[in-house]
Parts: sequence; C-alpha cells; structure tokens
Amino acid sequence: MAQPSDILVIGAGAAGLFAATWAGRTAAAAGRPLSITALDSARKLGAKVLVAGGGRCNVTHERVAEADYAGSTPPAIRKVLRRFSAADTVAFFHAAGVALKTEETGKLFPVSDSARTVLDALLREAVGAGTRIVHPARVTAIEQTAEGFLATTEAGPFTARRVILASGGQSLPKSGSDGSGFRLAASLGHTLTSPIVPALVPLVLPAGHWITGLAGLTLPTEVTLRSGTGKRLFATTGSTLCTHVGLSGPAILDVSRHWLVGRVADPQLTLTLNWLPGECLESLDQLLVAGQRRGAVATLRERLTDRLARTLCEQAAAAPAGDLARDARRRLAALATATPLSITGDRGFTVAEATAGGVPLAEIRLDTMESRVCPGLFLAGEVLDVDGRIGGFNFQWAWASGFVAGSAATRAAAQPATGTAADGDAAASMASTS
Repeated sequence: MAQPSDILVIGAGAAGLFAATWAGRTAAAAGRPLSITALDSARKLGAKVLVAGGGRCNVTHERVAEADYAGSTPPAIRKVLRRFSAADTVAFFHAAGVALKTEETGKLFPVSDSARTVLDALLREAVGAGTRIVHPARVTAIEQTAEGFLATTEAGPFTARRVILASGGQSLPKSGSDGSGFRLAASLGHTLTSPIVPALVPLVLPAGHWITGLAGLTLPTEVTLRSGTGKRLFATTGSTLCTHVGLSGPAILDVSRHWLVGRVADPQLTLTLNWLPGECLESLDQLLVAGQRRGAVATLRERLTDRLARTLCEQAAAAPAGDLARDARRRLAALATATPLSITGDRGFTVAEATAGGVPLAEIRLDTMESRVCPGLFLAGEVLDVDGRIGGFNFQWAWASGFVAGSAATRAAAQPATGTAADGDAAASMASTS
C-alpha cells in the first residue's frame, strides 16, 4: 500500500532539505500543517555536503550575481537568486546555530571549519519543520495521477499531491547524484539540455605531457578559452595545480564546463594558460630583453619557481642563461604567456563538483519553481540547467531554488492537484527575518 504525503521531496541533499524545511515552515506559518516526506537513495545522507570545500563546506559567497553562473539565461538565474540572497543564507544558518565566517576570497565557511555542522543543521531544521526523511529509498519511476503523483521506490510506493524534484545532477554519483533525476524529469515531459557534462572538474593532458612533469606545482595563472576563429569566449585568473595527469585548481575547474560544453559546437576551441597573469608576449619579451645579462631563468625566477622557469626554457628551446637570440626569446615569451593546452578529456563525474546541463529554466515558472509542462511538480538545485563557478555559488543556487520551490509547493498543496503554484511572497518575508 502506498504511503501518502502532501508534499514529496525527491532528494535529501542541500536543495532537497532546504526545500523541505521551507515547505514545513510555510505550512506552519499559515496554520495549515502538511505531511512532508523526503526520499533519498543514499544510506548515509549529505555526502556531497560533507566533502564540499575540502570537508569545510563553502556555504555561499559574500557577493553572488547571475554572472557567477552558466547554463540558463542570466535574467532567469537572477530572478531566482533574488528570492533568497547570500544575506538570507547567513541569517538562516545563524538562526540554526551555525555561525559563518568570510575569508579573504569572499567565500563563507562555518566557523567550526566542519561540513558536519552544516549538514547537521540542515537535517535538524528539516525534521524540525515536520519532514519525515526516508532512506535508502531510490525513486525508480514517477507518474502523474488524478490525485497528484505516484512514486515507485525501493522502499515501496509513495503518493503525494505535490512533488519537489531535488535529486541533483550527475556529479559524485556515489552520493546518489547519479543522473536519475534527469530521467525522472524527462519521464514527466521535460527536455534536457545537450550536452550534460561534468563541471568544476580537473582536465586531462596527453600522457607524458611536459606539464605533468610539474605535478604538485601550484601557482596563479590566467586561463583563456577561444573559439576556432580566435574570439575570446571565457577567461579566468586563479590558482592552478599541475597534476600527474593534467591540470586542476580553481582556474581550471572554472573553465572546465565552458571547454566541455563549447567544444561540442566548436571542435576547434583552444585553451591557453598564462603562467604570468598580467603579462603578455610583448611585455614579457621586454622583461627578457632587460634581463639578458642575468639570463632567462633568472628573469623568470623572479615570479616563477626554478623548476618551471627551466622547463619553459627547455620547451621553448631557449638557453636558460646568457644572451638569447630574438626568435628564442619570442618563443619563450609566447610559451610562458600562452601555453597551448592539448586537453584530451576530463576526470569525469566521479570527481566533478557539479554538473553542467539539465532541465532548462525556460520550462520552469521562476516565481515558484513549478514545472510549466507538469503542474504540481517543482524543481530545485542541480537537476536544473544552472551551474556556478567555484566559491559557494552552487550551494547558494541550492538554497535559493530550494527556498522558492519549498514555500511555493506548500501553497500549491491547498489547490486542486491540477492547479498551479501561487507566489511565495509571504515565505520570502519569513526568510528575511529567519
């Protein structure tokens, strides 16, 4: 026999727990208690929260804007983000007993430096708002019925008047975020963007590439993506880590989704790395000319490690000491400021921190996060075609979209099963005072 609920949340990760919390809070504020059930496929909840930020959980960023995201259109992303700001996030966690601190980078972490405090707070607030969490309970199928929805799970069937799909994308599949949410959304009539690829993922170079010989080296770089015609499409400056198979670090992670998505439409995309951010071929050439007496390695070593300086000279066939011929000097300057990266692949969803692609926001009512194609279905988090750069932005999307979906689903639960969700402005007022 099916277990009934007013609201069924599929996925008890960051977005799902947040949606369930606000569904319960909104119902309580309206004096209309509802039964809320959250289902998750994992045996241990919150794996992605626990590993985020190196185990510290980068909860959000002090400055969040639509420009920090990719996927759906910036105006659509901005509309959702404005419903629950970074300041609202700080207030929520403070009220939940988790003080946050802002680091020099603008990232916000719990003062405890432990992701466990964040997960415990999310679980505590969801349960405190009346959520029943059932796991492991993988949802294998879902269908719309005259009364609402019927979900088939490994823990038996569940029915609900409204459903919030917050089952994540495909990153870190062992956590339960294995792409099943995409299949459920598609079964209810939604389309999915193409391609769906890893985001915030390390990139791979050919075996034996000279950069892999620098494994362990970390330094600031500028990474630039250009179209086959040479147009600059994306550029970012940040820390880069050389690995035994390729490149990682914030700058590489941020450019990864743009490379992986862009090359599908333009196979001639190029990716270059500037080991000396702020310098260009001409400016570095002038520095090398000025430092002729000291030699190329001595000049480069002022800003680079000795190992990297010598490797660049070797790859450019430029003498590390003594005078350089013009051609050798120019080759060295070009290589140091625009090393071409012959990327052969990526480390995959198993290590990716996010997913690029999903259900487009064009199919969602942005004031409620209700589906335009399947009334009564609400979506939140990574299942949607929105992914942020590194720095807490993906969590902020989870909080904002989860808040909107949860509060609106509660209001919709008072309507007939085929109705559409009402706006959650009163819940937004609750968020600002939480």
